[in-house]
Amino acid sequence: LQALYNSIKNEKLEWAVDEEEKKKSHSDGTDEKDNGSQTKAVSRIGNSNNPFLDIPHDPNAAVYKTGFLARKSHADMDGKKTPRGKRGWKTFYAVLKGTVLYLQKDEYKPEKALSEDDLKNAVSVHHALASKATDYEKKPNVLKLKTADWRVLLFQAQSQEEMQTWINKINCVAAVFSAPPFPAAIGSQKKFSRPLLPATTTKLSQDEQLKSHEAKLKQISTELAEHRSYPPDKKLKGKEVDDYKLKDHYLEFEKNRYEIYVGLLKEGVKELLSGGENDAPGLKKSHSSPSLNQESPVSAKVKRNVSERKDYRPETPSIKQKVT
Repeated sequence: LQALYNSIKNEKLEWAVDEEEKKKSHSDGTDEKDNGSQTKAVSRIGNSNNPFLDIPHDPNAAVYKTGFLARKSHADMDGKKTPRGKRGWKTFYAVLKGTVLYLQKDEYKPEKALSEDDLKNAVSVHHALASKATDYEKKPNVLKLKTADWRVLLFQAQSQEEMQTWINKINCVAAVFSAPPFPAAIGSQKKFSRPLLPATTTKLSQDEQLKSHEAKLKQISTELAEHRSYPPDKKLKGKEVDDYKLKDHYLEFEKNRYEIYVGLLKEGVKELLSGGENDAPGLKKSHSSPSLNQESPVSAKVKRNVSERKDYRPETPSIKQKVT
């Protein structure tokens, strides 16, 4: 531990260096960059100074799907309910490029650089899970996307087939490219903490990725069974019960997520990622390539009504629910 501490003290990690030191290092290394001795790094979206959490922005990443989507924010980071004033529906031109879902105001053009607003609206799909929003009935063809940081977004597609294609593409990208998670933080308190899910792309092969997901699925299934075998005392109230429910909700969601990842990798997701835009959920092989220059459907203006203020149930379980 002492040797590790001294090594970090002498050579600080890049994302832990202060901004002033980073600027100095950049100014000192300008000659090396001009000489072409360093390769161009992938820029990142975010201001956390942590490459594991910031969204990787790669201009040369593959484009897997494009099309119009209407977005509604349901929950912010860590599952906190989005304020009412920020829950309205907004229409974007969505581009699934690499592991990032870009939500742009204008139609996608490969040669056009993204604006600052487009980058702010970008959503990373690493370790994310897309599914049909079965408990949302106010609009048709709505899918739910839960991200690695537990944000919950609703997207309305143009048709049911389009919705299913978006679900398949997002889950396939997440299954193939999500890097293995890091262990959760360790502290003196017994409070439950979720593990860190890095936004970087995995370096594992497809077979190694499948084995990694299978091992994670087995581990989480065991943890969930053990967790439910020791429910809290009915007399207990407050933080202990809330912590139990939070962990149960997390393990159940992760179990479902890895089950879908494993199923997609076993079926052969590369065929679906390289297949046509109208791929069926059965993951059948398609020899056509996605068309990126389709005619843009006319996006209808979405009006909010008063009833939408109380729509959609929260992701975190209610405290009043009975513990099973």
